[in-house]
Amino acid sequence: MTPFEAATHADPYDYYAGLRQQLGLLFDADSRLWIASSAKAVEAILEHPDCRVRPLDEPIPPAIAQGAAGMIFGRLMRMNEGPQHLCPKKAIAPALASVKTQSIAAVVSRVIEASDSQVENPDELMFTLPVSVVATLLGLPSKRLRDVARLTRDFVACLSPLSDAIQLGESNSAAARLSQLFSELLGTDDESGCFLSHVRSGCEAAAWRDQEALIANLIGLLSQTCEATAGLIGNTLVALNRNPDLLEQLESTPMLVADLVEEVARYDAPVQNTRRFVAKRCTIEGSVLEAGDTVLVLLASANRDSCANPDPDSFLLKRIERRTFSFGTGRHECPGQQLALTIASEAISVWLHRKPASSDPHYQWSYLPSINSRIPRFYLDSETQ
Repeated sequence: MTPFEAATHADPYDYYAGLRQQLGLLFDADSRLWIASSAKAVEAILEHPDCRVRPLDEPIPPAIAQGAAGMIFGRLMRMNEGPQHLCPKKAIAPALASVKTQSIAAVVSRVIEASDSQVENPDELMFTLPVSVVATLLGLPSKRLRDVARLTRDFVACLSPLSDAIQLGESNSAAARLSQLFSELLGTDDESGCFLSHVRSGCEAAAWRDQEALIANLIGLLSQTCEATAGLIGNTLVALNRNPDLLEQLESTPMLVADLVEEVARYDAPVQNTRRFVAKRCTIEGSVLEAGDTVLVLLASANRDSCANPDPDSFLLKRIERRTFSFGTGRHECPGQQLALTIASEAISVWLHRKPASSDPHYQWSYLPSINSRIPRFYLDSETQ
């Protein structure tokens, strides 16, 4: 198994444990990558100022550099350092932090009512509902939600090196359409929700007035919701399938849903790995990394490190001082972590409420092709994969 194959393997966690037993940070000659597998090494890499989110000579992947998707990619705060990272984060992070759990629950109810979303369908629950919730928070009209969810799912293809030419073409088309929708939204004085108003206030406070970058990062909120939250919801459904006792606990104590989702984020991470690119020679965890080196950061492995979480291979709803690396750490820690957890919790709560009391269809699953995300695709026993 390779670290990339591990992301979609049925059970990669013994493999990760084997890596941690060798060295927390080791150089793999076959892939020519440094691999960070321990919690200590993962944290050190993610917090080191010389470990960047993009190679210095390749800010945008060549396959998308000339299209609309590349224009958005190049402006995303998560794909930049310095002012291009800090300014949008200062503008958007406070708005994300301001969203309350009760507000998300209300938006979920509105989205389901407005779109007649079939949340009993795993694909709808995982992909359409979360993106629709964030789109609603941003102020996009309910009649646009299904289209926005579809466009966002098309756009995220630009983030995967596994995408083919057709998918990249669809990604460019989706990027252009999403940019147009947000340009129209920002061009109106109507702010039906407080979230976008909060974002505008954040932009003023940060003295950040780059409209194109703002549009890109609003699209970025949708794209991160699309895959990471889909994986979080899907892996929670997997946990419930594998542990029927959890269903009984949740039926008697619905408030445990939030604990369930947080433990899934640690135990079976929706984002299994990320990369960092060494900008200049540095020493980390006793190893010398050279400029131009690439580090594969195994977030899912760090989650299962006993130094971070005692008894890491046990699924514990009430885990004390849970440490989760799935959303990153350091300067690029995801500012939408709590929002993603809350949306996933509300989605699972709706699913638990709506699922048939008996004769549930029995789903099997495999994982969507990816080198870093762990997103299940569910299918009925009667279906072929």
